[in-house]
Amino acid sequence: MALYTRGSGAPVLLIHSINAAASAYEMRPIFDRLTETHRVFALDLPGYGASERSDRPYTVDVFVAAIDDALDAIQAECGDQPVDVLALSLSCEFAARLATRTPKRFRTLALISATGLDRRSASLRGPDGSNREVPGVHAMTAFSLWSQALFNALVSRSSMRYFLQRTWGSKAIDEGLMEYSYLAAHQPGARHAPLAFLSGRLFSADIRTVYERLTLPVWLAHGVRGDFQDYSGADWTRSRPNWSIEVFQTGALPHFEQPERFVSAWRRFASDAIGRRD
Repeated sequence: MALYTRGSGAPVLLIHSINAAASAYEMRPIFDRLTETHRVFALDLPGYGASERSDRPYTVDVFVAAIDDALDAIQAECGDQPVDVLALSLSCEFAARLATRTPKRFRTLALISATGLDRRSASLRGPDGSNREVPGVHAMTAFSLWSQALFNALVSRSSMRYFLQRTWGSKAIDEGLMEYSYLAAHQPGARHAPLAFLSGRLFSADIRTVYERLTLPVWLAHGVRGDFQDYSGADWTRSRPNWSIEVFQTGALPHFEQPERFVSAWRRFASDAIGRRD
């Protein structure tokens, strides 16, 4: 795995989302600002960025284990202290699952545009560890005769711009992210993890139960534009004293559109959470 690091201070781990062209670049505005006060680590998850992209099964457990390994590397450098973790979109589910298993490794958990909190959230109480894979989809999309052609269509410049505009809820996307994502999606083996994502197997069918089990300080940040604006299934968190919600007048990547406000809001959350814990 690739793990980028800079700065000094208390450790922070940044985890990008899962999509056709994801990478640690998705967390760059946070990385650049938090390095002023923290030792910041940004992870390329398996199958993405500069990490290994081999043709192997990509499952929820693979990504949870990757985050656990990143925490091992951080604690090897920074000592046995809890880490502030910020995750984006589907990776929020992986980070939350690990936090329920090893809560002492986390100081706080920030969920940015988290999945599993829309109007269907209440139904996501499946068996422990179950997922939402659609039978047959992965076998069909990963078939060797056409899998690369299918993926190439998904990550063409026009397609990527279309999906980023839907993520932003605007045509004013970040061009640096667009270019880096295009390059990342055109590396050898880039299709393998995204095809698992398209099958639904990386979405947890028990994620509502997982979120409810969290006992550490949790910060949910989300926008109001684009395809990822339904958080009606998060109303239950308002009665949980360990949960805080921050709404941004942005699309699903508030840290790109309002980076200063985003980082300031996260700092307030983390400071308040640490103060209550102390």
